[in-house]
Amino acid sequence: MFLSSAERKYPIVQAIEKRISVFSQVPSENGELIQVLRYEANQYYKPHHDYFSDTFNLKRGGQRVATMLMYLSDNVEGGETHFPLAGDGECSCGGTTVKGLCVKPNKGDAVLFWSMGLDGESDPKSVHGGCAVLKGEKWSATKWMRQRTTY
Repeated sequence: MFLSSAERKYPIVQAIEKRISVFSQVPSENGELIQVLRYEANQYYKPHHDYFSDTFNLKRGGQRVATMLMYLSDNVEGGETHFPLAGDGECSCGGTTVKGLCVKPNKGDAVLFWSMGLDGESDPKSVHGGCAVLKGEKWSATKWMRQRTTY
């Protein structure tokens, strides 16, 4: 679910968005509404890019330039965020060893990654996915940031 425009005005949400803006150096008004996701056992998210390949989604705020992925729950087995083209190491993704970089979901942690380079070109190496949850529930919140203001 996405937070609503009204919920975006709550002081706690504004504080989170300001912190994301300071850390990412992307103005908060360039951000989309925060999306909250829940994954149960055996659920995952296939590898994908956060940038757009169509013109329809570019009309409001331009291209997505960065993503802040915040982890909201503990005691999850599996559920890592997998970046298959990041680095040349190996990691555990839902109990399977894979190439790339995996970020374990720990409550209070966040990962910032960029969908575009400084040259303004989409970065195909930003592909990522959510590994299968093996036990427990994974809760996360995603904040996408655009080139221009979204509101």
